[in-house]
Amino acid sequence: MSSDRIFGLVVVMGALAFFAGALQIQTSFLSDPVGPRVFPMLIATASVLCGLVLIAKPDAEPEWPALAAWGNMAIALVVLVSYALLIGPMGFLASTALAAAGVSYLIEKNARTAALTGLGLSLVLFVIFKYGLGLGLFAFPRAWMG
Repeated sequence: MSSDRIFGLVVVMGALAFFAGALQIQTSFLSDPVGPRVFPMLIATASVLCGLVLIAKPDAEPEWPALAAWGNMAIALVVLVSYALLIGPMGFLASTALAAAGVSYLIEKNARTAALTGLGLSLVLFVIFKYGLGLGLFAFPRAWMG
């Protein structure tokens, strides 16, 4: 129960800081009647309420994952941060294929399946994002494009 209460306290403190930040938003005289402050203040208020519920009514103490699972989560974090850093220089297809293959391998330790998953996911996501949603993605490094 203590982990929920600690997390609830962290949520409340973060939401209060977010609310204080929302109060600092400058408004011009030509803004709409609601203004730009209201939405962040509503999000902060909802977060405070959720944090207070966690503090007041915690769940039973959870069963934390084994040490190996924490290691896999750390590796996944490194893979995803690397993906964010490499998507610009490597282009979308290669960086997404590597990241998806890495995460897929963590889920099921089969190199062939992970490689096919990474390749397939990168191609499908590129088509969806580039042509379906119209995002300005580069399939390959910009240096290759001239």
